[in-house]
Amino acid sequence: MNNVKALSMKKSSTVFLQAVIVLIGIVALAIMIRFPLTEGRAANLDLFRIYADPFIIYGYLASIAFFVALYQAFTLLGYIRQNKVFSLESVKSLRNIKYCAIVLSCLIAAAALYIRVSFNGNADDDPAGFIAVSIVATFISIVIATAAAVFERTLHSAVEMKSENDLTV
Repeated sequence: MNNVKALSMKKSSTVFLQAVIVLIGIVALAIMIRFPLTEGRAANLDLFRIYADPFIIYGYLASIAFFVALYQAFTLLGYIRQNKVFSLESVKSLRNIKYCAIVLSCLIAAAALYIRVSFNGNADDDPAGFIAVSIVATFISIVIATAAAVFERTLHSAVEMKSENDLTV
């Protein structure tokens, strides 16, 4: 009886976490669509010029890594719900999350460097806020990449031990 209750609780927890991941993706997409319209430079521009801005396009391209990582986390939770935690698919999902976090941290750092260099002599614009947010976002991405790497290594070792035990039985 307790085993059934624990299994039901695990399934409801993973479904809840998957719903949170979907909600994060929807909110991020809504922010990406709405934010360029509220930016100060966009006041006198038409829709095409707002979304054709190279920096906005760069942000959209960089966000691909974020959404791929969200999808991989969603998939990993699906494996957990199906009791496939100790599988190569789970290890692959963690590896993809790690790579996405590394790519995202590099792209955010590159954007911060670009903003810092391009606004160096302009007294009207102060890039300090953007650079501070970029530093925090880069740090978060590095922490996620490190955690995913540790979990990947641990899970890979567990999968190898499980496969060795399955061969001996």
